Amino acid sequence: MSSDLNRKSVSAVKWAAAGTLIKFLLQLLTQVLLARLLGPESYGLFAMGLVVLTLSTFVADFGFSWSLVQNQDMTEKDVRFAFTWQLISGLAATILLYVFAPAVAAYFREPRVEEVVRWLSLTCLLTAVTAPGTNLLRRQLNFRVLNIIQIASYVIGYLCVGVTMALLGAGVWALVSAWLSQAGSLLLLTYLRAPHSVRPLLWYAGARRSTSAGTVVFVTNLCNWFLNNIDRLFLGRFLNAHAVGVYTVGYNLANTPNSLFLTALQPAFLAAGTKLQDEPERLREAYLSVLSCVWLLIGPAFVLLACASSYLIAFLYGARWVESAPILAVLALAMPAYVSWGMSTPVLWNSGGRHLESLLQLPILAAAGAALWLYAAQGALAVAIIAAATLVTRALVIGFCACRRVHVSFGAIAPLAWRSVVLMGLCAVGTLGAAGLAPVGAPALLKLVLAVAGGVLLPGCAVLAVPQLLGARVIDVLQRFSPPVPVRLHAYLRTRCSIR
Repeated sequence: MSSDLNRKSVSAVKWAAAGTLIKFLLQLLTQVLLARLLGPESYGLFAMGLVVLTLSTFVADFGFSWSLVQNQDMTEKDVRFAFTWQLISGLAATILLYVFAPAVAAYFREPRVEEVVRWLSLTCLLTAVTAPGTNLLRRQLNFRVLNIIQIASYVIGYLCVGVTMALLGAGVWALVSAWLSQAGSLLLLTYLRAPHSVRPLLWYAGARRSTSAGTVVFVTNLCNWFLNNIDRLFLGRFLNAHAVGVYTVGYNLANTPNSLFLTALQPAFLAAGTKLQDEPERLREAYLSVLSCVWLLIGPAFVLLACASSYLIAFLYGARWVESAPILAVLALAMPAYVSWGMSTPVLWNSGGRHLESLLQLPILAAAGAALWLYAAQGALAVAIIAAATLVTRALVIGFCACRRVHVSFGAIAPLAWRSVVLMGLCAVGTLGAAGLAPVGAPALLKLVLAVAGGVLLPGCAVLAVPQLLGARVIDVLQRFSPPVPVRLHAYLRTRCSIR
């Protein structure tokens, strides 16, 4: 049982990592193409509609289907019950969003948002009824199929539909059509690979455990939605579509790799953690390994992104988007905290503290709302700073609670923290120093190449010289999940490293 779980978990993470890389490249490609074709204003209009749509999607996905992952035992009635209520909640959210579209446009003081919201409302229903099939695949740890489906639906929606319509001059409707096409194809492909009964079932003897999990998921998702979108809610209210578009491109570029990490790895960790609920020591070790990888591998990568932000924006998006560079830099520095938060929540859920996530974040939400009310009118950069501070605070609060739940001591965390600071510092020095070698007036691409080379080589050389910077946990993870080619390198690092 234990070896089978380890094998499935390793396979799940490998496919999640591969899927993450492919989806990142696809999203980067389509975002750059669409941003260049459409410009800040179209992006801003779409972002205004999307910020409300995501709330309705959370309402539509009330959380019934999460019980299909969380519950250790599952029957056909569990699936039928989840699907029935996902359908009801999705339909209700679609109708409500359609009816209140004029109010959304009035809030943002932008009449063009009304039709955008009405068309996007269809996504609530599509997303809600997709959830049971998606979570059945997650329960099976079948992330190979799940990633293939997500990649295929993204290609259909954005590369085939979105880019084509943008080239035809459809403006914001290219983005709307892409979003709807992706949601529709995701539903179809998921159901074909994870077919399940669609016979309605409003109630049954075991329904209470599903509604209990669903209620907690709903409240948690609602709190997380406000924390993740409150920046654009206030920005859209106090500024204009252009400012929202500039902010959205910077935010998306910082958040895309982070979002893909969480989309792929969090469900895998949650599903595997469900099977470790009765083995707290193994859950603790798994959590420490996850934190080690986030802080020591993902953290320096986001520092590189922040330091090279101006060159990256100039090369990818062009002169119309230069205002997005400082926003990207500020938000990229906070994204390791976001990933840490996202990988801490499964620990709460699998240690009996799933209700704590929303309760602990309510004061943070109140503080973020007050800060944005006072300072959002000062511009997109001010909003980015507040959003970054909110992400860091969330990571600290949820991470502290998760550590308490599985008895992770300060002594276990402190070495990770200082090694992470050293590696991120080396990455920053290497990135900025190498970019500074470029001659005056050099093209953005040359500066970007030099920045990336410096940001990778300096910490890379430091790790080869002092493997203790990574620690045994990270080296073990690299040895388990990376290709078999660098076995000697792994062995060298492992023998030189004596700390975890």
